[in-house]
Amino acid sequence: MPLPLVAPVFPAGKEPLPPGMTEEDRANLLQAKKYQDYMTVGMESCFAKTAIAGIGGFAIGGFFSLMSSSFAYEDPLLRQNLNTTQKTMEIFKDMGRGMWRSGRGFGKVGALFAGMECVIESYRARNDMVNPVAAGFVAGGILARNSGPTGALGGGLAFAAFSAAIDLFLRREPADDD
Repeated sequence: MPLPLVAPVFPAGKEPLPPGMTEEDRANLLQAKKYQDYMTVGMESCFAKTAIAGIGGFAIGGFFSLMSSSFAYEDPLLRQNLNTTQKTMEIFKDMGRGMWRSGRGFGKVGALFAGMECVIESYRARNDMVNPVAAGFVAGGILARNSGPTGALGGGLAFAAFSAAIDLFLRREPADDD
C-alpha cells in the first residue's frame, strides 16, 4: 500500500508514459525532452534575451523607417539632372540609410533594456514590476548620458515611467466576458 500524501518517485527514464505511447516511443520522448530542456535553458539566458530584443528592435526599426519613408517629402528639383533610373537608385539608397539608422537605434534600445531587465531579474530572483521600472531607469540614463546628469536623470525617469506604463498594460487582467 502506498504512503498517503507522498508523491510517487520514479527512477530516471522510467517515468510513466503519456497515454497512447508505447515503451518503444520512450527513447524518442526522452530525446525530445532533452532538446526541449536545451531550448528552455537557452531562452532563459540573458544573452539570448538581449540578442532577440536587439534583432527584433533592428527589424522593427527598419520596418518603421521603410513605412515612414513613403511619407517623406521628395523635392522634384533636388534630383532634376538625373534620369529615372538614377533617381530611383538615389531614393532606394536614402531609404536604406534611413532603415539602417532607425533599425540600429531601435535595436540598441531593445537590447539595452532587455539585457538590463534580465540582469536585474536574475539578481533579484523575482518577476515583478520593479524589474522593468529599474531597467527602464538605467537604460534611460545610459541613453541620455551625453546630456549631463540632469538629462540622464530625466531620461531615466521618463524611460522608467514608460516601462511601467507598458508593463502595467501587459500585466492587466483580461476582461471577463460573461
